[in-house]
Amino acid sequence: MWAGILAEMTEFGLLFCVYFVARFYNPASFQSGPAEINVMAGTANTVMMISGSYFVVKAVHAIRDNQSRLALRWLFLVLLTILGYATIKSLELQWNLAHGITGRSGIFFTVYYYLTLTHMVHVFWGGIALLWVIFRTHSGGYNSHSHEGLESFASYWHATDLVWLVIFPLLYLLR
Repeated sequence: MWAGILAEMTEFGLLFCVYFVARFYNPASFQSGPAEINVMAGTANTVMMISGSYFVVKAVHAIRDNQSRLALRWLFLVLLTILGYATIKSLELQWNLAHGITGRSGIFFTVYYYLTLTHMVHVFWGGIALLWVIFRTHSGGYNSHSHEGLESFASYWHATDLVWLVIFPLLYLLR
């Protein structure tokens, strides 16, 4: 899992380098771009990501206390935040397209789409991993002494959340 997280951080590190180089050479585009995207969607997705991380922590604590049913409830809440994130992102993309904002609308928007859609792919992978963790938890695969898979998922999810917590201010707030 740590190799996967390192790969994720390397990928986003390179994308953040692209962001800063593009911003350096195109300051006007990066100053005006955030005003054209939907900050409420970005804020709502930030709430989804942070809530998901909180619920993951609660699930890990529950399984450590050998409360697998409670852990499952927390994991289903994580699943709801992932679905909420995907729904909000889908509505945001529809809003963008309705307002003529595409990846060809300027360098800011090209970077915006690369960063947010790449992050969405990582959220999707997290969703797949979460389904496996839910299955394992439901079938008794985790208990207070053996729950490395759940902790691995939690580590991945926190890394994905951390990336979003960098993306959000860079794209939606910084001018």
